[in-house]
Amino acid sequence: MSVGAMDLQPISESLQQLAVDGAVEIERLKQVLLKIGMNGSDADSVLQLCQSDGKVQISEFMAWLSAKQSQPKHQCVAWNDNLILATDSYKFSHWKQYPPGTEYVYSYFESRGCDRGWDNVVFFGLQYFLKRYLLGTVITREKIDEAAALCSEHFNGEGLFYKEGFEYILEKHGGKLPISIKAIPEGMVMPTRTALFTMVNTDPKCFWLTNFLETLLVQVWYPMTVCTNSRYQKLSIHQELEATGNDFWAIPGGSAFKLHDFGFRGVSSVESAALGGAAHLVNFLGTDTVAALLCTKKYYHAKKAAGFSIPASEHSTITSWGVEGEVDAMKNMLSQYPQGLVACVSDSFDVFKACRDYWGSSLKDMIKGRISGDRWGRLVVRPDSGDPTETCVQILSILCEQFKEDVAVTNTGHKLLPPYLRVIQGDGVDFESVPKILGALKDAGFAADNMVFGSGGALLQKLNRDTFKCAFKCSEITVNGTPRDVFKDPITDKGKASKKGRLTVQRAADTTGNEEDKYRPRKDENGTPGGEGFLHYTADGQYVTVASGKGDPTKDLLVEVFRDGVLLRDWTLDEVRQRADIPNGPFSQTG
Repeated sequence: MSVGAMDLQPISESLQQLAVDGAVEIERLKQVLLKIGMNGSDADSVLQLCQSDGKVQISEFMAWLSAKQSQPKHQCVAWNDNLILATDSYKFSHWKQYPPGTEYVYSYFESRGCDRGWDNVVFFGLQYFLKRYLLGTVITREKIDEAAALCSEHFNGEGLFYKEGFEYILEKHGGKLPISIKAIPEGMVMPTRTALFTMVNTDPKCFWLTNFLETLLVQVWYPMTVCTNSRYQKLSIHQELEATGNDFWAIPGGSAFKLHDFGFRGVSSVESAALGGAAHLVNFLGTDTVAALLCTKKYYHAKKAAGFSIPASEHSTITSWGVEGEVDAMKNMLSQYPQGLVACVSDSFDVFKACRDYWGSSLKDMIKGRISGDRWGRLVVRPDSGDPTETCVQILSILCEQFKEDVAVTNTGHKLLPPYLRVIQGDGVDFESVPKILGALKDAGFAADNMVFGSGGALLQKLNRDTFKCAFKCSEITVNGTPRDVFKDPITDKGKASKKGRLTVQRAADTTGNEEDKYRPRKDENGTPGGEGFLHYTADGQYVTVASGKGDPTKDLLVEVFRDGVLLRDWTLDEVRQRADIPNGPFSQTG
């Protein structure tokens, strides 16, 4: 019998007869529970109520039993956010570690470079975290009590959890965070080693809060890395489209649908799919990651679905027809979806035979007939195995031969399949394989517009915080009313030297300074810790992070997006897309 089906009154009466001073021995209690029909797992779980003397208070047990009865059975268990617990454990101890008299802690976030050799990063995703976790009243009595209880279990000893600090935020600020955040406008493409957002507390009694929030907000590394990964592939595709004669760049042409997001199943969580998928949609219009559509609507004001998809088969819907029935399965795809686009996986048994004998022979007339009169349609053939470069070249060779009467030649002399036929490569696709595949196709005489790519784990998952060496560092504190620069400069890793003081990010053309003002890192252990100079120019010379509070606030590209629980800037997906677009890209077209 389950707890939910039990009558509590006779249980209480029976236990009172066994109780001594309102308590009963745990083993005796378990025997009684099993005797009256409670299942073993529920009976064992009562051990959590056991005291050090091996007894259980009857009143506590009955309260526990009543609570278990009220819990809904066979329902999903929701995750309830508690911002206080959205941090690293060691952060709970840091409020005691700053210098006495500390009033303000000012920190910044940046990419310190890229292990893939990319020089620029698309800043995207901070708004999601602000709206999802930081807006409005986020500190409540219940959340403080929950955090206090968990910390007392988690840490060895008391006094680490700063309960008074969170109670102060609750009482003084109504549970809203006394923090100011400035950030680069989302979608802006910035060189690495540039400050991307800064954060400082607005109440001197909450100096500890700035870096307490680091854990959560540094997770912006994920959407900005996905967005940049996607954009670099967009650049590769655009370059090869141009090199092989494409002359139509407006949506739906050009690169708009050339990289499709297959990544939902390949990421670590639904939230990752939503946020990473949204980051991809900054650059492209094709996605199968439904969570991304919800994310862009809820957090970036997308008025309708920000990405699009088409009917498509998977291996189970083809192989379930059997080896001999594969052609019938393919015919079924064309029949079930006679108009518009449809994609069909074609490598279940022999992709080359499928392209030559099925698509290129038995079903040829059905494919050609998808464009007729006022009807328009396209079959997209999907290989899904083998060496991507070799397979794509072979498949295009077969399809161009089988449909040669309708094959076009671009102005650069490259073959282009008829408009009713294309190929999508969805296996082994990443930032390295895309230009390799397109380069091989170009050399073999095929236009890049023949291809669409699908990418999953490599698009949304095969990256980490170190891809762009993302870091959040304190650069200034104010102690007893006096601000002072803060930095790190480990002699064992020059790449981890941090910037000093209050920062502004400015265009180099708008910034004046002498040669001696340019930042110079220390050369060895005998050099000046933290280096010399305060003008941190980007490698391309277009931007400069001005350190030590010496910048011009009127020229600062960092804009305040959040203050004291209120969102001050609310970017739309359209704005983000336009900032992030490449030259002559789909979101830059006019008319």
